[in-house]
Amino acid sequence: MELWPAVAWFLFLGHVADWLQTVHSRDFTVQDIVFLYPSTTPYPGGFKCFTCEKARDNYECNRWAPDVYCPRDTKYCYSQHNMDSLGESLSVTKSCASLGKCLNTGCRESGLHGHRVCTSCCEGNICNMAVPRNETDAVFATTSPLSFSQRHSAHSATYLPCLVFTIWLLLT
Repeated sequence: MELWPAVAWFLFLGHVADWLQTVHSRDFTVQDIVFLYPSTTPYPGGFKCFTCEKARDNYECNRWAPDVYCPRDTKYCYSQHNMDSLGESLSVTKSCASLGKCLNTGCRESGLHGHRVCTSCCEGNICNMAVPRNETDAVFATTSPLSFSQRHSAHSATYLPCLVFTIWLLLT
């Protein structure tokens, strides 16, 4: 009979020890995002971006970003990361963006004691989870061509001769 209380205490202390060792990461995973942002789009091609204005760091931005869809006139997610001379975050700004805002991505010195500003854009639902920290991260990443009209006219120039040739074959 006296063995059961000892076993119960052992199991309880083991559980408490496991609980105390649990460490919560300050970075989001893709699974976290899918769990936090489930829904259907309000219009075809609708998407969301993390959105914040001068948050203290990336975690604070992503944690408190409002869960809203981007306006129809935007197509990309924008991120701006301000860092001190050691690379530590000073502020993070993220938003939905149109093409014009995304054409000047990259890193530059801000002129304040070695501070640096890196900007990036991406295309896709909540694709701006991470912040740009260097030239490798500060890019404009798209999944589709930037100019649909140029691609469309190039395909039209290819299809027209094929169409004419096919009609000629059918008539002869």
